[in-house]
Amino acid sequence: MVWLTPAVSLLLLSAVGVSAAPAPTPTADLDDRAAKTATVVIPSPGATVLGNVMNKVESFGGIPYAHPPVGQLRMRPPKRLTEPIGTFDGTGPAGACPQFVSSTESKSFLFDLLGDIANLPFVQEVTGQSEDCLSITVARPEGTKADAKLPVLYWIFGGGFELGWSSMYDGTSLINYGVKIGKPFVFVAVNYRVGGYGFMPGKEIQADGAGNAGLLDQRMGLEWVADNIAAFGGDPDKVTIWGESAGAISVFAQMALFDGNHTYNGKPLFRGAMMSSGTVIPTKPLDSAKGQAVYDQVVKTGGCSGAADTLNCLRNLSPEAFLNAANSVPHLLSFSSLALSYLPRPDGRTLTASPDELILSGKYAAVPMIIGDQEDEGTLFALFQSELTTTDKLAKYLHDYLFEDATTTQLKDLINTYGNGLSAVVEGSPYRSGIFNEIFPGFKRRAAILGDLVFTLSRRLTLAVTSSVNRDVPSWSFLMSQNEGMPILGTFHGGDILQVFYGIKDNYAAKSIRSYFLNFVHDLDPNGKGDTGFAKWPRWSEGHKMVQIFAKRGALLDDNFRQDSYEWLAKNLGILRF
Repeated sequence: MVWLTPAVSLLLLSAVGVSAAPAPTPTADLDDRAAKTATVVIPSPGATVLGNVMNKVESFGGIPYAHPPVGQLRMRPPKRLTEPIGTFDGTGPAGACPQFVSSTESKSFLFDLLGDIANLPFVQEVTGQSEDCLSITVARPEGTKADAKLPVLYWIFGGGFELGWSSMYDGTSLINYGVKIGKPFVFVAVNYRVGGYGFMPGKEIQADGAGNAGLLDQRMGLEWVADNIAAFGGDPDKVTIWGESAGAISVFAQMALFDGNHTYNGKPLFRGAMMSSGTVIPTKPLDSAKGQAVYDQVVKTGGCSGAADTLNCLRNLSPEAFLNAANSVPHLLSFSSLALSYLPRPDGRTLTASPDELILSGKYAAVPMIIGDQEDEGTLFALFQSELTTTDKLAKYLHDYLFEDATTTQLKDLINTYGNGLSAVVEGSPYRSGIFNEIFPGFKRRAAILGDLVFTLSRRLTLAVTSSVNRDVPSWSFLMSQNEGMPILGTFHGGDILQVFYGIKDNYAAKSIRSYFLNFVHDLDPNGKGDTGFAKWPRWSEGHKMVQIFAKRGALLDDNFRQDSYEWLAKNLGILRF
């Protein structure tokens, strides 16, 4: 049985697996419970927040930071919540924003069925999914005082900008590990809109000034932290932003938002960044033909094609009708794979250009950062195209679905850097598995290409550019190989989540990456201060070396693998926009 990443588990289990949102509690009962549990008074918006105390951690779940983005606020930038909210019950988990579990236009019976079930109003209600979902969850070591000034770790979940929510990730184990090694911190997780709710493209969205609403949700969450985290014992001057997959791509987007302006009330919103499996994704504008095709499909499915104002029509659809419409486009876990329907796109205001252009021109917040990958990022996404058995078919696929500005001849040149015949099998992903795991012709080569395009070699490009543009700003890079030997998937995309968050398995990989990360949160250096028990991790600029983390050991790795492919990508980046 394949051990699935949380994102894939969500795809298969979301119809029944999300914790229900807590029911409203009478005020008198809240007042009584306030005297018996963790309580924090926050200034903006004014509130007394009740939290749970479990496993030596105090958690405050689902604190609202914006008005419900419903009706005319649907698909618009978040509207800050400023009115006092009184006593707030934060003892339950945060509810999820509506999820893009599967395309309602899927040609697969299984995925079609999952999509239909997940979109039923009853299921949405029972699982706590609602458009009223913009919230913050805070967790801290038990007994933390308001004057503790602990560093803050701000988590942005992943899920292909299509699915995910903050309460999928329980920071308890990581918080307790931090206490154990003398690196206590405050954990913050933000809920942001996904799918068509947070990342709808199209010229209509562009004209409305409503692009990248999901990124603006994340940004408003950071502003909430600046206003309120001191009440929880956190230091607003010591915030590190961290994300995985789409969350990692979001981290760089936060660095590039507003041409790198990451200040609020005259102070930086974060001082460090950690990106796990994702960095810079070159993208076409919000109103490009690719983006417009997504918007037009949603309008068609929503029955708004004949409306004088299609965007207003979409905003007036019922929750069920809009969810079905927004989810009628291709999904991440399908034949189109990494050709995402929804993702951050330049809109001239929030992202003024493609992220690769912004980084080259230095228009990003240059803060110390850690960037790393799983060794076999592409295997998960290469499972859905078994018919792409030849170079010609793969080149056509890459052109038709991902890079329409590149010719098939150019794409064949890229493909050929990954070998042909037996060499493509031996050198493909999962790496170092020899002739094994080629489950159908072309799988391992395609897995290597997809993983490099979106994750592994794009990481190296990001490091090369940032190290050149801002030479004095340190960066570190890692490669996780803890699942070495796993059939078919290897050390797959998302395979680090259980170890980083939950310490499962409690091996060298879990201990080392957790320690490196928490050292960085405290000291902006993964090596920390003094002897940490783990090997020294050199800056990437010091010889272009990465730390490679296996289940039982660590090693240093020269970041020069697949150099021919890397050089091709570096020379042709302008035609590789999603």
